[in-house]
Amino acid sequence: MSASVHISLNVSDLEKSVAFYRGVFGEPAKLKADYAKFVSADPEIHLALQPGLAGAAPAGALSHLGIRVGSLDEVRHRRSELKSRGILSEEEKREACCYALQEKFWLSDPDGNRWEVYTVLEDLEHESRAGENAAACCCAK
Repeated sequence: MSASVHISLNVSDLEKSVAFYRGVFGEPAKLKADYAKFVSADPEIHLALQPGLAGAAPAGALSHLGIRVGSLDEVRHRRSELKSRGILSEEEKREACCYALQEKFWLSDPDGNRWEVYTVLEDLEHESRAGENAAACCCAK
């Protein structure tokens, strides 16, 4: 038996979000006036989008979302592939974060949800950042 991750996001503008995620994951498997669902095999993910309630505070705080790949070459390949589809990303960088040395780049969807595409180069015994910055290391811009 296999498992996959399902993520459901409230979005402020479904059309803008569908356009963004179409560039990341391809065509939606399901698209309605008030709902979109992307199902991707690589990376394996089930992502649902639905309009949030206007003016409502979010139910919880989302730190970020991530796609872990197997190598540095794949990080670079995916960044190049996304760029060719019009999805801009932030600088690729090597960073000690979340008890690991990682190579990564970041994307932000139209609502500011942060995605990292990364590979783990080495697990670290200790977190490299301390104090106030430790909690934000994975989403530092």
